[in-house]
Amino acid sequence: MWMAAGFTMLEAGLVRSKNTVEILTKNIALFATACTMYMICGYAIMYGGDLFLSGIAGSETLVEDALAASAENGFGGDSVYSAASDFFFQVVFVATCMSIVSGAVAERMKLWSFLLFAVVMTGVIYPLEGSWTWGGKDVFGLFNLGDLGFSDFAGSGIVHMAGAAAALSGVLLLGARKGKYGPKGEIRAIQGANLPLAALGTLILWMGWFGFNGGSVLKLGDIASANSVAMVFLNTNAAAAGGAIGALLLARFIFGKADLTMLLNGALAGLVAITAEPSTPSALQATLFGLIAGVIVVLSILALDKIKIDDPVGAISVHGVVGLFGLLIVPITNPAASFVGQIAGAATIFVWVFVASLIVWAIIKAVIGLRLSEEDEYEGADLAECGMEAYPEFGR
Repeated sequence: MWMAAGFTMLEAGLVRSKNTVEILTKNIALFATACTMYMICGYAIMYGGDLFLSGIAGSETLVEDALAASAENGFGGDSVYSAASDFFFQVVFVATCMSIVSGAVAERMKLWSFLLFAVVMTGVIYPLEGSWTWGGKDVFGLFNLGDLGFSDFAGSGIVHMAGAAAALSGVLLLGARKGKYGPKGEIRAIQGANLPLAALGTLILWMGWFGFNGGSVLKLGDIASANSVAMVFLNTNAAAAGGAIGALLLARFIFGKADLTMLLNGALAGLVAITAEPSTPSALQATLFGLIAGVIVVLSILALDKIKIDDPVGAISVHGVVGLFGLLIVPITNPAASFVGQIAGAATIFVWVFVASLIVWAIIKAVIGLRLSEEDEYEGADLAECGMEAYPEFGR
């Protein structure tokens, strides 16, 4: 859950001061929305069971019941597996997926349009996609991704690329921020207001990722599982370090300067890349995967800017482009996965989330609109949407 703080601080640091309160409001409200919608119907859609988690209440009061649930969930009945704890673990993933969208549409989307989309994304779009992957269900009854050899340990595609697909569909309908691109196509950098906050957010995410990946082992009750968690920790950290180094070096080569925002996104890119399979690579392999991801994310951010896809925090590149890279490298170290399966899984996730999100965004746009008025965008979303400023005495 602490990753929610990381996304909040990262985004608050990378937007302009006049949009800070709104981005903080979005991140906390989307977390609350995700928790509620996943409780109402999301978890049931993704894993089966009853709406409102009604089947969980009172069903695990005895150890015997919990052990029975353990056996049903693949643990052989030798350890306690709580559906309630699983819900809490899984709900943070859906909130993470939605947080990715928040950064990409920052500084020009209406708050309530965003939150309305969050209801559908966290209640239906993500859970249905998750049911085909971690839930093991057939894709619209047509084929099973697991049978094709698809593997995504902790969500490079299921969580991160899905969030980026939803973000991309929204950005395409929303358009770029005013002043981001000149009349002749020139790209104008819009610097964030608080880079110390952005750096803090990145470090919080880096730390939170140990829970994200390590927790995905799903068990810590025996020596083998404990060692698996430790290896996941080691590789997660190694990939983040490699990503940071790769992005920093490439930015220095391209810009002639040490670009902090690229360094931060490089670390996150390394984390996203290793998330699909953090248990089977060696430490060296994890570092190299992260290094490549750090290079990819810098090139992707520059490429998206060239085609005028405005992403204030680089979320589509970090979570989408690198999320795909993370899926594709899984078979290198995990022989149980296949390249065909990874490509099929990636295509299924992207097409479903992108198309479904595009439809929802389009409906919201037609009914209440997506974008702030030009005047409100100029004045800032803080006053327009929240009626307050993050730094009311700044410059006075």
